[in-house]
Amino acid sequence: MKQLGSILLEEGVLTEDQLMDAIDAQQQRGQSLGRTLVELGMISEAQLVKALASQVGMEFVELADYNVDRTAVSLVSAQVCRRHTALPIALEDGTLKLAMSNPGNVVAVDDFRTLTNLKVVPVVAAHDDVLQAIDRYCRADHEIEDLQGSLEGEAVEDLSDMTAEIEDDAPIVRFVNLLITQAIQDRASDIHIEPGEKDLRIRYRIDGVLHEMQRAGKNIQNGVLSRLKIMADMDIAERRKPQDGRLSVNHQGKKIDLRVAALPTVWGEKIVMRVLDNSTAAMELADLGIRENNYEIFSASFRKPYGMILVTGPTGSGKSTTLYATLNQISRPEINVITVEDPVEYRIPGINQVQVNVKAGLTFAGALRSILRADPDVVLLGEIRDHETAQIAIEAALTGHLVLSTLHTNDAPSAITRLIEMDIEPFLVGSGLDCVVAQRLARRVCQKCCEEYEPSAIEVARFGWEGAAPPTLVKAVGCNSCSNTGYRGRLALHEIMPVNEEIERLAVARASAAEIQRAAKAAGMESLIEDGWAKAMEGLTTVEELLRVVK
Repeated sequence: MKQLGSILLEEGVLTEDQLMDAIDAQQQRGQSLGRTLVELGMISEAQLVKALASQVGMEFVELADYNVDRTAVSLVSAQVCRRHTALPIALEDGTLKLAMSNPGNVVAVDDFRTLTNLKVVPVVAAHDDVLQAIDRYCRADHEIEDLQGSLEGEAVEDLSDMTAEIEDDAPIVRFVNLLITQAIQDRASDIHIEPGEKDLRIRYRIDGVLHEMQRAGKNIQNGVLSRLKIMADMDIAERRKPQDGRLSVNHQGKKIDLRVAALPTVWGEKIVMRVLDNSTAAMELADLGIRENNYEIFSASFRKPYGMILVTGPTGSGKSTTLYATLNQISRPEINVITVEDPVEYRIPGINQVQVNVKAGLTFAGALRSILRADPDVVLLGEIRDHETAQIAIEAALTGHLVLSTLHTNDAPSAITRLIEMDIEPFLVGSGLDCVVAQRLARRVCQKCCEEYEPSAIEVARFGWEGAAPPTLVKAVGCNSCSNTGYRGRLALHEIMPVNEEIERLAVARASAAEIQRAAKAAGMESLIEDGWAKAMEGLTTVEELLRVVK
């Protein structure tokens, strides 16, 4: 049997010098050579698995590029695949090819052989690749369709007279649970349950774009909506006015919170569930894709002990995530951080979070006025909505507090004119405001299937590349890894405007947003479209996606 080091040398993964360094490190650490190479960053986990498979004479498969046979996948339940971290990927002449991260697991091989009554041939794949493939192919769609068929075959009663103690294996309960589970697996940010005239439509928002996933019969509508309202601790008898609630589910050992909103429509209550992954609140600014120049400008603002920082953009543009990431940068045991939010989406340890309650008289302005007496160093205000809130926030920034908040404007310069329109004195805006960040979210192109291309003559003329070497761009193609959309994940586009003396002077003079924008660009501000072009030329997104989010 060949040594692992020899195989890696033959495949050109390592040089002899790198191998000798790794062997020295292995002896010092007292662990296997493969694990040492991975920890030192010399090879990836997938390269190690491939080399080990070659060492024992087994086939290695890259599941992201492999054309998995869905007939083979359907032979075994998703629960069995997850239990053994194994996935059937091909069926040929009565032989089942089984991708496994641990091909030495004879119990798993025996289970698949018994369940399928076929000869099983294990092949090797990286552990993370197997898990991702199971999520991709062992979808709940077929089970949802089967449940939907059984539910439509019988009249589903309204659950308004029931309590939360419904049988866990009741069809309507399993149907709702599968909808939520599949949405989490698909990385959906929102789940839309929409009653229509003749059916019930289910859509998921994935990477900012809505995708229709299911249509269910009208006769199960009341049961589904009532079940969701029970889970979210809402009043299931109230159908005439909007309601808000919250529920939690466990998914693969991880707690996921969902914020639920019910809205009466002409065909019944529409329910939207926002999937709240708490890992989002733990993100760092580096994870947001802020380019180096912009990061230096922004960090100079949030490291000051006082002043106001605003993040602007439309709903769903990642403003809250940016604020939380900023808080994670500046939060320390020696400073007092208090937030006022409506609602509190992410619970963060070590930070005092206040939930707005309008019915009890606790508004943004009222809460902000109170917390300024609680000795805060940093105040995060969920949103500036009115004159009173804006006035108190500006005064707090001028009296030694660092204030972080959001505002609904299309670009950074418009934030100044918006505050002045709220009847805030222009000299207070110019003095209190320190930095404005405008933001959009664009889909990140899938790195496994994107293709490079040179821009066409029309693109060269449109974007001003004449006379210079046109950049190499990427286009979305679509593969199994990105569900054939060509995109996977999102990245933020930023326009960061520090308030310098010239912009402060323009604010006092009540200048227009266009004048402020010209002054900011003269001082070095990059617009949203310019930041987007830079990221498109780095191969992170496409021109089409950029033009979709930034006009």
